[in-house]
Amino acid sequence: MEKWQEIISKSITDSNALSKIFKIDKKKIDKVIGKYPMKINLYYLGLIKKRNDPIWRQCVPDEQEIRLGIGKKDPLLEEKYSPIKGLIHRYRNRVLLLTSNVCAGNCRFCTRKRKVGIEYAALQERDRIRAFRYVKKHRGIRDVIISGGDPLLLSDEKIEYYLENLRRIKHVQIIRIDSRTLCTLPQRITPNLCWIFKKYGPIYFNTHFNHVQEITKESRRAASLLADSGVVIGNQAVLLRGINDDVDALKQLFEGLLSMRIRPYYLYIPDAVQGTYHFRVSIAKALKFMRGLIGYTSGLAIPHLIVDLKHGGGKTPVLPKYIVRHEGRRYVFRNFEGKKFYYADIY
Repeated sequence: MEKWQEIISKSITDSNALSKIFKIDKKKIDKVIGKYPMKINLYYLGLIKKRNDPIWRQCVPDEQEIRLGIGKKDPLLEEKYSPIKGLIHRYRNRVLLLTSNVCAGNCRFCTRKRKVGIEYAALQERDRIRAFRYVKKHRGIRDVIISGGDPLLLSDEKIEYYLENLRRIKHVQIIRIDSRTLCTLPQRITPNLCWIFKKYGPIYFNTHFNHVQEITKESRRAASLLADSGVVIGNQAVLLRGINDDVDALKQLFEGLLSMRIRPYYLYIPDAVQGTYHFRVSIAKALKFMRGLIGYTSGLAIPHLIVDLKHGGGKTPVLPKYIVRHEGRRYVFRNFEGKKFYYADIY
């Protein structure tokens, strides 16, 4: 058993185990995990500094998950855009391949809260073969995202199986892996895994840090292993109330990620998922945070602010407004400091 597997095997999954480490209301916790399971691996649990800190809020169940009956189980209509089991085809030229429904820990804000961790379900051989045939048949697909759950909870052999079969499909130009293990279980990033990524590269790796408290010497080591193997790493953070809804917290996070060779890629406005509404932040506040970042830190540290529209509308960028008005061939801009400047257009 590898170190990461040993850490996973000792994960906290019930209120009795959690109560031996922290003072909690077991009855309230039990009510929540009766609907939305809890799983906290010991590495990530060790990042908690105090009750209700940014790590605690991401992994410890909260009664608000079941008290607030707002939202939908599948607001993005992923099931509608799933032509075969384990595959989502919402955008014409790319597909999402869901390898299993398990993660290194159950995030309380998960967009797939309806299925992740509920009951273990990995894609079976027949379903994997059907998925590869589907991608091969649809020649417009150039980008495949391997996701889940978390695909890195699979064995190295299974991960290589997916990469090898996808690389055999000539029109697949981009392979992405969505995994939070770099943040929640960095021990999973091993030299052998990185050798596999290098063998089938280029591999684009999207991870998921939400707070600077998650940046540790372990995660830095893991990021270095990936980057040194030629893996291109991006971060997809979620803007979460009570966790990172503060411009200074976001700035520290994004600048910290750059120091690890991780490019801030997306900052998501939380999806309208049932059981997660207590984390939601308004678009107006999100734009305010972006205005506090643009011009005040390196452009490399500024992600795209994204809202994933309900009813399958897709990922849509949201930007602060800098054009004040249009006067013939001249535009009036308000710069990042709020000062007005004129710019003459050429056409």
